[in-house]
Amino acid sequence: MFVTLKPVVNDPAGLTIKGGLHALGFESVTEVRAGKYLVLRLDAADANQARQRIDEMAQQLLANAVIEDYRIELQPESPAPLVGEGGDGGS
Repeated sequence: MFVTLKPVVNDPAGLTIKGGLHALGFESVTEVRAGKYLVLRLDAADANQARQRIDEMAQQLLANAVIEDYRIELQPESPAPLVGEGGDGGS
């Protein structure tokens, strides 16, 4: 889940980052918007239920609807590798 300030809201962290990048010689940077990246793992029957639950969480706690927007990206969890599989180099 990505949470960012709405475009009309001043972003002091983004301005500070932009100033730092300019001081390092990256003058081509014209705008920086800072935000939060949240990783949530949950049990759900399907993707629709997972999205609905995360949307509820965002509305109630994770994002301030007055000043922030959010975007949900779902990724199915990969099954755990079987014992003996993996990249440890020896078995």
